[in-house]
Amino acid sequence: MILKTHPDNPPLRHIRRAIEALEAGELIAYATDTIYGLGCDVFNKSGIERALALKGYSKYHALSFLCADLSDISRFARVDTPAYKILKRCLPGPYTFILPATREAPKILLTKQQTVGLRVPDHPVCRMLLKELGRPVLSTSVTDRNGEALTDPEEIEAVWHHEIAVILDSGVLSPEPSTVVDLTDSSNPVVLRLGKGDPALIG
Repeated sequence: MILKTHPDNPPLRHIRRAIEALEAGELIAYATDTIYGLGCDVFNKSGIERALALKGYSKYHALSFLCADLSDISRFARVDTPAYKILKRCLPGPYTFILPATREAPKILLTKQQTVGLRVPDHPVCRMLLKELGRPVLSTSVTDRNGEALTDPEEIEAVWHHEIAVILDSGVLSPEPSTVVDLTDSSNPVVLRLGKGDPALIG
């Protein structure tokens, strides 16, 4: 189901329809400040398993998720003062940060090193989605069956109409992914992938 969703003023009814899908353990696609995200409720095991299957990942593949704000991040990750300063400069924005996980982080999304990847995107659609749901949402790119990013909601529908329950269509997006930063040692941040976002803000 494609729902035309204005990128700056998303209709609440569309957000609530997406939330109904999330609460039922289904997958959704939503616009971010980078590319279209494939999402599910991070506390719904069947939703996570569906996302892993769609991406062709094993259950050990690390996946990141969206948080509403910095206080939400501190619930799921340990953030010391140097890390907080970097997060404060960069978020909300097109960055994914790898941080040491707390006990509240969903176990299925932890790496072997007990770290977790977190994002706070600067986009009204996913920010409203997080606010209304009240929980984090999985964040991985929507790709085709060859792993190429899909930036057009019509293409997403054509490829995954049986697997993705709701597509929040906010138009065609740029194929540029987020910048991924390892902050497990906050005194020595490491850029693992350079994407959208100014690396100078990381320090």
